Amino acid sequence: MKDNIKVMARNKKARFDYFIEATYEAGLVLTGTEVKSIRQGKVNLRDSYAQIENGEVFVTGMHISPYEQGNIYNRDPLRKRKLLLNRSEIRKLIGLTTQKGYSLIPLSIYIKDGLVKLELAVAIGKKQYDKRESMAKKDAERRMQRVKDY
Repeated sequence: MKDNIKVMARNKKARFDYFIEATYEAGLVLTGTEVKSIRQGKVNLRDSYAQIENGEVFVTGMHISPYEQGNIYNRDPLRKRKLLLNRSEIRKLIGLTTQKGYSLIPLSIYIKDGLVKLELAVAIGKKQYDKRESMAKKDAERRMQRVKDY
């Protein structure tokens, strides 16, 4: 069975700023107007992160623009939103994030079979020299691709 997935937003900066250790798929607790706004592609994951509070996972800093026809039903665009994960997955995340240097970073938000899902990554921050190394690799790959195209 083929999954019907439509990516609505990606956090491009995350793969540049972090080493991705593991990824998880999580559902989100959203209001109707937020879902409609996401379907229009009005969502931004830049500067967003997830944190664990009282055994629950929340995403903070994810900006969902207010739905134009939503009027009184619109919520704060930057409010904390609860992520839906299995208890065993939350236990794993608690174990990983208590280790020094690990963070929970949203990588992308997408619609899968009519439901809004978030791809969550357990990541370690890169140092400045690691970022320069990634840029050099990308540049070398681009050059090789250009030469191959000719």
